[in-house]
Amino acid sequence: MLVQGRAQEAVDPLEAAARLHPDASVETHLAMALRECGRVGEALSWLERATARVPAFAPAFKEFGNTYRKMRRFAEAEAVLRRGQEVAPAMPELDMLLGAICLDRADPVNAQTAFARVLAQAPGHPEALFGLATALVNQGEFARAAEYYRQILARDPRHVRALLYLGHCQTELGQWDEGVATLRATLRIDPKARGNVLRMLVATARGKFYLKRSALVRLLDGGDVGV
Repeated sequence: MLVQGRAQEAVDPLEAAARLHPDASVETHLAMALRECGRVGEALSWLERATARVPAFAPAFKEFGNTYRKMRRFAEAEAVLRRGQEVAPAMPELDMLLGAICLDRADPVNAQTAFARVLAQAPGHPEALFGLATALVNQGEFARAAEYYRQILARDPRHVRALLYLGHCQTELGQWDEGVATLRATLRIDPKARGNVLRMLVATARGKFYLKRSALVRLLDGGDVGV
């Protein structure tokens, strides 16, 4: 029921299971169902119980951290995930979520470390590559970031976010023509990304010389405008 999106119906059988057979897995799934029903306080209580069990159940820490993240309680989310890393079996998803939370907290250095750990366990993991590249962008390391975005695109040329951020890196590196071509390619794949593409262009030093949004629009549509 939970997998089918029927969280409300899942609560009662999961509560019965938790009473009959207390178990971290059951408690974690019950917490997930409660969270999906909007009963977040109860979900947190069950996740606290699940993460206290021995042996440690790594998915409980992941869901605990994810719940706090959805509440924008990033410091608590990070603390839960780091505790999970200490006591639970290795789980790349814990590092993936930790990396994302570090980015939420404007901490790209620790985000980079977390995503690198994922890649050590799962080389080529596309979301870990993207997270690592984004952490590098946030540190101004555009050349290194661009290489990771290219690795993603070598496997999936239609990865819109990787194209978008690669174009941003290229313009930041002064590779204006290449960057614009990459951003145009992004729009060919996903026309709905136009707003994000415009923001990327405006965010670059060169983009700030445009006085009118219309000039940027003409550029993306294949025209040429002066700066």
